[in-house]
Amino acid sequence: MDKETIQEQVKLIESKRGFLVELLEKPDLGILRVDVKQALEELDELIEEFELTFPNNS
Repeated sequence: MDKETIQEQVKLIESKRGFLVELLEKPDLGILRVDVKQALEELDELIEEFELTFPNNS
């Protein structure tokens, strides 16, 4: 995988973060709330690592 492909894929994933935030705010999520919260945390870590690896792409 080349640099541009990785950048495009991370940006695509980053654009979907809002959906997870909206999902987390739903009161009827139940036990899935734990999974959604973990997914958000891991996504934030991925974005942070991406920005550290490719600092000129923000």
